[in-house]
Amino acid sequence: QVQLVESGGGLVQAGGSLRLSCAASVRTFSTDKMGWFRQAPGKEREFVASIRRGGTNTFYADSAKGRFTISRDNARSTAHLQMNSLKPEDTAVYYCVAGPNAGGWTYWGQGTQVTVSS
Repeated sequence: QVQLVESGGGLVQAGGSLRLSCAASVRTFSTDKMGWFRQAPGKEREFVASIRRGGTNTFYADSAKGRFTISRDNARSTAHLQMNSLKPEDTAVYYCVAGPNAGGWTYWGQGTQVTVSS
């Protein structure tokens, strides 16, 4: 069983930055890929970004491209999401996710709130 714990959420003004972090309790094939989803009030949960263990394969939602950067530290079993030029529409609960390369997102964190004020 893998536990994911997010940190780094908070309140920021539009145009500001936040860095989310996610710590995995163990390092296994189950965390070969890590990523972030988000869910805004009244909206469906949506994919934000993901990264494979090697760190070279990254994927972003169109809304995140050019503003967000995902990275990981395999030695510490952590993943990070650097969010710049934040917009009010980025306001959501952000969830860290992890899973094996072949398969879905098996593990989900509890979520961290990001609020961007205009």
